[in-house]
Amino acid sequence: MGTRPRFDLGGKAIGLLVQRLLKLPPATSRDVTVERDLRIPTHDGRTLLATHWAPADPAPDAPTAVVRTPYGRSGPLDWLYGRALAERGLHVLTVSCRGTFGSDGDFRAMRHEREDGLSTLSWLADQPWGGDVVLTGSSYLGYTQWAIAAEAPVRVKAMVPHVTSSRLALAFLRPDRFEMETLLGWSVSTATQERPGALWRAVLGIGRKRVQRAMSTLPLVDADTAALGHTWPFYQECLHHDQDDPYWKNEDHSPSVGDVTVPVSSIAGWYDIFLADQLRDFQVLRAAGRDAHLTVGPWWHGHTGGMAAVLGDTVGWAAAHARGTEPPRKPPVRLFVMGVGEWRDFDEWPPTGYTPQRWHLAPGGGLRQAPGTQAPPTSFTYDPAEPTPSLGGPKLESRGAGPVDNRELEARDDVLVFTSAVLDADVEVIGEVTAEVWIRADRPSCDLFVRLCDVDERGRSLNICDDLVKVRPDGVTKVTVELFPTAHVFRRGHRLRVQVSAGAFPRFARNLGDGRPSHTATEPRKTAVEVFHDADHPSAVLLPQK
Repeated sequence: MGTRPRFDLGGKAIGLLVQRLLKLPPATSRDVTVERDLRIPTHDGRTLLATHWAPADPAPDAPTAVVRTPYGRSGPLDWLYGRALAERGLHVLTVSCRGTFGSDGDFRAMRHEREDGLSTLSWLADQPWGGDVVLTGSSYLGYTQWAIAAEAPVRVKAMVPHVTSSRLALAFLRPDRFEMETLLGWSVSTATQERPGALWRAVLGIGRKRVQRAMSTLPLVDADTAALGHTWPFYQECLHHDQDDPYWKNEDHSPSVGDVTVPVSSIAGWYDIFLADQLRDFQVLRAAGRDAHLTVGPWWHGHTGGMAAVLGDTVGWAAAHARGTEPPRKPPVRLFVMGVGEWRDFDEWPPTGYTPQRWHLAPGGGLRQAPGTQAPPTSFTYDPAEPTPSLGGPKLESRGAGPVDNRELEARDDVLVFTSAVLDADVEVIGEVTAEVWIRADRPSCDLFVRLCDVDERGRSLNICDDLVKVRPDGVTKVTVELFPTAHVFRRGHRLRVQVSAGAFPRFARNLGDGRPSHTATEPRKTAVEVFHDADHPSAVLLPQK
């Protein structure tokens, strides 16, 4: 039962606007119908609410795109997936996840997506318009695809996960390390999204300062209360259970990725928060001999370029699979190479032909390919009461994400900077980037943040890739940091730069330095850090080069 199908006439202008903004393929028809509040029974007697969009005159072989979302079935997501796909010949079923926007139950992030997804497909099989199915969507909507992919019925013909991974939030829960900005920000967003005016409050940034202040709360276990006035289950679960905890066994779908036989087109971004995990999912599929494709653009989470790519692949490549027609040719791997601004096709990830080359940190702030000689270490002091800030890079929100000028950050006393000479030829870097840094610290615990930047002729220092690891130093300790992968050409006349610091707040929660669990620690203590760069301790960044 639901509302009777009706023509959605008022949305034609929105459909045209979305097409222009995202540069989508032209609509086959602007006339679409919409049926709201369909009721889908689950395996345990709950009911999920859904919306069915359709072309006004659908073709007999029109496939159905299934989109399952915790973010509601009206507003931007409805226009992007519902109307945009229906205007291009697909039926679209948008389903509110359990406990959100009218669906029964309590919303527990990642908890019920496998069972509820299979219940949705079972219900859809009984609908006269169901047809063959494609799965599509971004971020959490992509995770709902992975939750059912290994057990998908044969009617599911393709899937297009965008900026997501098979284990979603677990990517941010490495032991002893907490990605505060993403996890608290998303917790607050989902906890408040059904309040009146929530969409406009988010657009206008109302309440953002309160959340930012809450990120400084000590202990971390109280930050959700500081932001919301009460605890939030997902935030507390993330604090108390890291990614290795069996607590997440049913929510972690990465072990079954190799069993997925549905063709997959993964859409990722070089500055997306899920990039490393999404690339691993793709590698597992390829190693299992599956039909898998990867596209990585110069995008971050929520970037319109990525949205255009996922919708384009859904109406083109995925829909062709569902119709039984020849899909458009897609290379196994298509990468946007930054620095030269061009797309290139490859047979695999990481591409062959690129060998790690060592660029050594040198005394006096140099960066060179020759290893260092004897020299004293370079030191700095990290103060968690005045933490090193995060700037640009991977962020959940589009605001402030991606490549930005890092000169203000590099001017700080708690950030070490190592810069190469001016390049006399292009340096092409494509693949996995790693840093090996020898350090000594005077506290039982510290963090190490390493960032690779491209410095242009004007001195602008743009971040390319980075990451942070938790360290428990034992004397002079070698620390390996796996930076985000990249595809970038450092142009002739530019310089390479490596930053070394002990934090990036609020992207990562502060390390208070006392060795206690991060969620209960309360006493900020300064940490003196020494970075070694001599012949016996050759600190370096390893760049995959031609």
